[in-house]
Amino acid sequence: MVSARAKQRRLSVLPLLSLVLILTSVMSSTGEEKVILTPKPGPKPRITGTKVFGVRPGSPFLFTIPATGERPIEFDATGLPQGLSLDRATGRISGRIEERGEYKVTLRASNRHARTEREFRIVCGDTLALTPHMGWNSWYVWENHITDQIMRAAADAMVSSGMINHGYMYVNIDDCWSVRPGSKDPSLQGPPRDAHNRVNSNPRFPDMKALTDYIHSRGLKAGIYTSPGPLTCASHVAAWQHEKEDVEQFVDWGFDFLKYDWCSYRDIVKNPDRAALQKPYRLISSMLAKQPRDIILNLCQYGMGDVWEWGKEVGGQSWRTAGDLGGSFDEIGKALFRDGFDVYAQKELHRYGGPGGWNDPDYLLVGYLSNWKGQTVPTPLTPNEQYTHVSLWSLVAAPLIFSGDITRLDDFTLSLLCNDEVIEVDQDPLGKPGRRMVRQGTSEVWARPMEDGSLAVGLFNRGESDTEIAALWTDLGIRGPQRVRDLWRQQDLGIMNDRFSTKVGRHGVVLLRIRPA
Repeated sequence: MVSARAKQRRLSVLPLLSLVLILTSVMSSTGEEKVILTPKPGPKPRITGTKVFGVRPGSPFLFTIPATGERPIEFDATGLPQGLSLDRATGRISGRIEERGEYKVTLRASNRHARTEREFRIVCGDTLALTPHMGWNSWYVWENHITDQIMRAAADAMVSSGMINHGYMYVNIDDCWSVRPGSKDPSLQGPPRDAHNRVNSNPRFPDMKALTDYIHSRGLKAGIYTSPGPLTCASHVAAWQHEKEDVEQFVDWGFDFLKYDWCSYRDIVKNPDRAALQKPYRLISSMLAKQPRDIILNLCQYGMGDVWEWGKEVGGQSWRTAGDLGGSFDEIGKALFRDGFDVYAQKELHRYGGPGGWNDPDYLLVGYLSNWKGQTVPTPLTPNEQYTHVSLWSLVAAPLIFSGDITRLDDFTLSLLCNDEVIEVDQDPLGKPGRRMVRQGTSEVWARPMEDGSLAVGLFNRGESDTEIAALWTDLGIRGPQRVRDLWRQQDLGIMNDRFSTKVGRHGVVLLRIRPA
């Protein structure tokens, strides 16, 4: 899978100006209409996103209270630990906490229509990523064309689109920000390292500190990418034998997230056993742990060596469970079912994810993506498959990292990314991933236990035509009358005694929340 990924990177060599922008059609190639199920948020304020946040003592703290509703909204918070302060106009909480402990905070948001509040827990200790990461990554739309200007535009779009109001916070650079040895493109040339052997960015990124400062000024966090090998997947300078210097550089630049991609490390270690697979990640995480700044570590090594069994042990906050979901543009749909559904169920990955460490089946590939031929085109996923994509990721507690063109979000794509009741499933503080409960032919029922005692349940149709699918209480381990709610439509469906049954479209889903009546 790694070599295929590198091949796809090498195929994409056309300049940025040659990218072709194609208008979204109303209908998909299968004739499915792009039906928007998610209701638009109302004018009253509603606090959304995660309910718990982890930080290490002394590390910079930045959290923007996500809230929908008519602006202006005035924010308030009671119970903030010493060292933190709130900007009441932006909802931005910042500062540093020196004392370990769990702090129960009450967040409030008010506008001319109403006032609301919600409990928020800040846990100051050694565990980060108490819920899955939410954000954006540059790779599947910009690949090797990424620039400082594109990253700034992405941060602006995360705010202007309203994604920040639903809990999205990371704006992450993928490959191609460092120097590319031997490149004939002046914008990729330069000394690979400075006088202290710290990695340099290429001319497309003239000032990394200024870039992260800009992202932080928008109330967001910044992510970066490298490899434990000599080169990244796209043959740019990576961290081999300079891990300490590069980690210090990332900290000085102000990054909050690191994707660490196996790539050319396969040339360092041939046929690695489990210890060899773990070694570069143990090394980098031990260095990150000594830094005065929290940096989330994403292990990107494609599920090798059953990484889910040891990813958290070696210091990862998330780990890729399979190959690149979008490594082949035309086969994203096949990969969704193969690397999403089948790998997860067959390997029983629900036994490994949880607070502090999450299974990562790759990014959300909706909206406009690179087709690896120099064009930016709509995702090949049908509307039903896009609903299935986001639903499954939420049920299995996967990071919600969007990797389409964030500056060109249509209403349909925004409705997929910003349904607060679906996001609430992904961000549930219990942190217990869902699993497949039933498989009958092409029909599957998945369920996830929630902190409040309810169940999030997905009815998935992998078949080629509409199918009636039933969720039986006996299969779900519940009994008695249950209230059933459709999460995409945000509608109560009534009280059911022993089952819920409905018709599900081709490659589609019905996502429910079920709780005792």
